[in-house]
Amino acid sequence: MRYRFVDTIIALEPGLTIRCQRTWPEDLELFEDHFPEFPVVPGVLLTEMMGQAAGLCLASRTDENRSAMLIQIKNAAFREWVRPGELLDINAEIISSQPRLARIKASTERAGTLVASTELLFSFEANRKLGLPELDPVLATYWNQKKARDCS
Repeated sequence: MRYRFVDTIIALEPGLTIRCQRTWPEDLELFEDHFPEFPVVPGVLLTEMMGQAAGLCLASRTDENRSAMLIQIKNAAFREWVRPGELLDINAEIISSQPRLARIKASTERAGTLVASTELLFSFEANRKLGLPELDPVLATYWNQKKARDCS
């Protein structure tokens, strides 16, 4: 994925919950316009970041080689400005999941303070149809690190 908005997975209960982290780089071109004297991460990108974390949680539960596709955003709320360079914790919990649809509750915190939250609805599509690898690279890194920790 060209636009990766999850840096690392911190904790994962496959198919149930995930906790990830992200720090938005200060040198991103978008901050030249949003806004030059007061750079903030756009809410749409915070929502996409939470969606990507939720998608990783959904992908962790199955060997079906399907990816979650965001189809609905409900009750998105942005409570605090997020500035570039700040470490964010992204949490997602699968509320319900069926073969064709999944509903997720997601939130983002900075130093324990809630900055954004939303509920997301996903459908699924085969990775091969989307031109995606069988396993997401961030998820692969997490599994490899977990395996190394478990072996030591």
